[in-house]
Amino acid sequence: MRQTLAQKILQRHTDQPITADGQIVQCRVSMVLANDITAPLAIKSIRGMGVKQVFDKDKVALVCDHFTPNKDIDSAEQVKVVRDFAREMDITHYYEGGNVGVEHAILPEYGLVGPGDIVVGADSHTCTYGGLGAFATGLGSTDIAAAMALGETWFKVPETIRVNFTGKLPEHVGGKDLVLFTIGQTGVAGALYKALEFGGEIIEGLSVEARMTMANMAIEAGGKAGLFAADEKTLAYCQAHGRMGDSPIAADEGAHYWKEMTFDVSSFSPQIACPHLPDNVRPVEEVSDVRVDQVVLGSCTNGRISDLREAAKIIKGRKVAKGVRFIVIPASPGAYSMALDEGLLRIFLDAGAIISPPTCGPCLGGHMGILAGGERCLATTNRNFKGRMGSLQSEVYLANPAVAAATAVTGFITHPAKLG
Repeated sequence: MRQTLAQKILQRHTDQPITADGQIVQCRVSMVLANDITAPLAIKSIRGMGVKQVFDKDKVALVCDHFTPNKDIDSAEQVKVVRDFAREMDITHYYEGGNVGVEHAILPEYGLVGPGDIVVGADSHTCTYGGLGAFATGLGSTDIAAAMALGETWFKVPETIRVNFTGKLPEHVGGKDLVLFTIGQTGVAGALYKALEFGGEIIEGLSVEARMTMANMAIEAGGKAGLFAADEKTLAYCQAHGRMGDSPIAADEGAHYWKEMTFDVSSFSPQIACPHLPDNVRPVEEVSDVRVDQVVLGSCTNGRISDLREAAKIIKGRKVAKGVRFIVIPASPGAYSMALDEGLLRIFLDAGAIISPPTCGPCLGGHMGILAGGERCLATTNRNFKGRMGSLQSEVYLANPAVAAATAVTGFITHPAKLG
């Protein structure tokens, strides 16, 4: 049987022959993840099961990234539950304080996930690791509790939508634009419980960080996973982050897909997801009259060092528009450190930006930039649901880092090319 990437990875982790999509298979997992919001629920379930030890203390990651540094008493109590559990279970990969960052940014940077892995996390954007050639997906906290205890879980082998990008990528257009365009084409439920497998010459040319940006947002189309072949770029990234022994993995030639789509990107503009759904996507030119109160650069989607570099290149020597709050949130200590060494933080500070420690921050309406009623935000985050970043009467637009920087300068949603 010629296998899709999803089928191939799942087959590596099960003793059951995979013969068709829709089959239920029991798979061994490579890493189980939870954060300061979802881990307490999983821990409560583990207590209820009477489990005395997780299946492998080296294959569980607990990342306190959503409301940290703790914003109030309730969040402090949540983190304490996770911290105490990590100590009791001797969890190797517990992150809080100076080594913490957005979970989906630090796990790849710490070499904990990679090609051919199965990663399950109590967070919907766990699918990020598909950018490294892993089958990664979000589960509920009770399923995560079972995975922590047993080291395995079940999957229905997903049908796969193959998305190919061809042509030549225009300036200021990147992975964020490709995935927003895809979501605009499929709708927010168009890939429900399906794997989105990305390929084509444009994908081959993308950086690994750009691929992770795209995989991250597969869930916004309803996808079970977003998948990229692990090539030499992938292996080089993993080795640079201390992970050795990986090998390339790709779908078989002639594998059967539920659906195939091919798009020529040569005439693409930066894409904007307008309120209040990620599939409400338009070219930037169609929303250039929209005034904003806040711009956020960060999140597990676009807070990596490549994103910070892209935005700094646009805003260098310019100033944030009067009345606009420009919040810059490096997604990891590594990204923060490199941005410091490269002078990027000085560029942002000189422009009038606010720089946050690594955290999820306002992306989920947590803290560090909550919107008031009637306010608009342009963000590099992944969701723009009603009330996502604060008031139900606020609006969130999604865009790439270059558009974010240009918008911070003008105060209106702006194509970076307009700045000259």
